[in-house]
Amino acid sequence: MVVSVTQGIQVSIEVTYQAEFSSPHQHHYVFTYKVIIENKSQHTYQLLRRKWEIFDAAESPKLIEGDGVVGQQPTLEPGESHTYVSGCNLKSGLGKMRGSYTMEKQIDGKLIEVDVPEFQMIANIFHN
Repeated sequence: MVVSVTQGIQVSIEVTYQAEFSSPHQHHYVFTYKVIIENKSQHTYQLLRRKWEIFDAAESPKLIEGDGVVGQQPTLEPGESHTYVSGCNLKSGLGKMRGSYTMEKQIDGKLIEVDVPEFQMIANIFHN
């Protein structure tokens, strides 16, 4: 698990290679990642947007941007957390992702960029 904290917002990520949904001989590798966003600050924040950089050893880097996460724009009161699971397909069994969330402080509308820590996606193709 990788963790980063930006202005009291902690982002933790755990990645899993999904061998049962992957086809290495067809250059198709599936990974899921669980994200836990925890508000350890004294302010309420709403997650508005996400930005991801995806690096695949077999392709050029990709930039993905959009509203919210998995169709949601959660608001986190102090002490609250939001957990979601998403996925990424790679053409190689080796890649990484990193990014940021744009969050709005509810008391004054100030926007902050919360760092999403870089995590690696490495296929375990030597499983039984």
